[in-house]
Amino acid sequence: MIKSVCGYCGVGCGLEYDESKLIGDIAYPINFGKVCSKGVSELVSIQTPNRLLRPQMRKSIDEPLALSSWNETIEHIANKIKASQLEKIGFYLSGQLLTEDYYIANKLGKGFIGTNNVDTNSRTCMSSAVVAYKKALGADFVPLRMNDIFKANLLILVGANTAEAHVVFHNQIKKAKKEGLKVVVIDPRRTDTAQIADIYIPLKAGSDIDFFNLISKRLIDEELYDKAFVEQYTNNFELLFNKFKRLPVTKMLKRTGLTQQQFDDFFELYISSQNVITAWTMGLNQSVQGVDKNLALINTHLLTGKIFKEGNGPLSLTGQPNAMGGREVGGLSTMLAVHLGFDEKSIKKVATFWKTDKIQPKAGLTATQMLKGNLDVLIICHTDPIYHLPNRTLNERRIKNIGLVVEINAYENSETGKFAHIRLPSAPWGEKEGTQTNLDRTITKQEKLTRISIDCKPDWMIFQLLAQKLGFADAFNFANPKEIFEEYQAMTKLNPYMDIHKADYDNLSLEPFVWGENIKRFLTSDKRGNLFFVENKLLSEKTSLQYPFILLTGRTRDQWHSGTKTNLPTTLLKFKPLNFCEIHPTDAKEFDICDGDLIEVSSIRGKVSSYAMLTPNIREKTLFIPISNRDINYVTNDLLDMESFEPDYNHSAVKIKKVQL
Repeated sequence: MIKSVCGYCGVGCGLEYDESKLIGDIAYPINFGKVCSKGVSELVSIQTPNRLLRPQMRKSIDEPLALSSWNETIEHIANKIKASQLEKIGFYLSGQLLTEDYYIANKLGKGFIGTNNVDTNSRTCMSSAVVAYKKALGADFVPLRMNDIFKANLLILVGANTAEAHVVFHNQIKKAKKEGLKVVVIDPRRTDTAQIADIYIPLKAGSDIDFFNLISKRLIDEELYDKAFVEQYTNNFELLFNKFKRLPVTKMLKRTGLTQQQFDDFFELYISSQNVITAWTMGLNQSVQGVDKNLALINTHLLTGKIFKEGNGPLSLTGQPNAMGGREVGGLSTMLAVHLGFDEKSIKKVATFWKTDKIQPKAGLTATQMLKGNLDVLIICHTDPIYHLPNRTLNERRIKNIGLVVEINAYENSETGKFAHIRLPSAPWGEKEGTQTNLDRTITKQEKLTRISIDCKPDWMIFQLLAQKLGFADAFNFANPKEIFEEYQAMTKLNPYMDIHKADYDNLSLEPFVWGENIKRFLTSDKRGNLFFVENKLLSEKTSLQYPFILLTGRTRDQWHSGTKTNLPTTLLKFKPLNFCEIHPTDAKEFDICDGDLIEVSSIRGKVSSYAMLTPNIREKTLFIPISNRDINYVTNDLLDMESFEPDYNHSAVKIKKVQL
């Protein structure tokens, strides 16, 4: 048996491979042998006929792609980079990359080419949490672990559908419930997750800040906050106290769509629970006020002192397998490396470590800015921005203006590939090795299970070939992922709280390493948590007579993003269809729509076809379409949070109509 780790969601389940099948690793301390339908079918990602197997190139996207050689394509990219201004070069990375891949790409872009336009698709899912953690706690640090649910009395899940997006963790939640854990689910949809809730709160979309402010205000008004903790360990309480005096409780409650009794029932359970965890994901993060929503949530833990204690704290649920590792490496354009920023002291540290003088002293373009950044070169790796960025029609126009689009991918059926001048075949899960960090700081090793297909290469090697062609061979002369990881480990010593240097690469598939376990207090300069007063500014797109519905998006259990690996004839993933639109029966009746009808959902940006799924489990005047519908982002809103630059995917004003066949 070869031990490895799953490459789908942020839970990161341990797997065992015996040459013909995958099973859960019973000894792995997260899933204990359990595995979801995506994980158990991971081998399909190697065997799929959709694999990209050889380099391809063309001069114009109007021409067909032709087979090329690695040397020819890498040389072409290098020459284009050499001829381009630094600010015209971009690297668009992905949470599907391994840490070693991320490290090489980040080092090359920021350290040696000299462009800080190195960002990741994690920008579209977790950047709001990153900014909020840094503001409130002092660093992008998740202050608890998944197994803390077994020490908690109450788990609040808000904007998170663990039953479909974090399946094995959800099973652990059900197990913890049998041991006494209470669960509250807050969501405009009565999701599969809500079916296990002790209290389900049908919050109106866009009112999360109001809900958490109602909690904080009541804690303060009734003096139920932890006065000793607030006094000793937090900043800005007086500001919060004074601001909350003037908050209009009735108006906020009305915006949530809840009754006073619904809120009172929740608050009674909340205040009687000794240990509380609040977990969230895209439902909060993907918002024009995503950072503020995170801060409002974290405020409740700072006021009650329920943080940095077992069974307590704010637990962000990362969606991708190595989004966390990318953040640690520095794979966001708003940070330099190993959680260090672009301040003079940090630049000096990193420049000395990398032995370079090319680092620029300012943040680069984010993933949500790159397509409109007037770039000459854009290298896209293991992600599909034309599919996943909002306002797709606009992005299709923008990408056509980029002089050279390079797609590095293991699969050939991406939407972005239609606009690529060069396509480079990379090794997928199972054909490469390296490390990833799960959503709770657990570092595990993905093992190579089989030979690399035909003319594919691991991602780190592709970036290294480019670095060498650019003349940086001395700094990019790694023989294997272990050498890269060990250099990265040494680099983490530049940041005192990152103890990743203690991990043993060779042992990681057998014994995962959890970094930061000794961090028990805030990482701010004064070692105190920061409270922030935030309020619902109603910045999201508003409904109207013409567009009376709010559209929500999200994952389903068996599908992964665009279905590149999971939407295959050979898979048996039949839980839900790829394309459906949840609609309340009352709304369906108004528009003469029956269950299963073909419908058109449109916004001011575009339209998408779907099939009506009538259900009382969604609020009236609210729709839900899963992101496995590849056309979903023709409709979604490209408003961005101005701190995290994360899009407002979950608040698009739309209209519907029945399609007459």
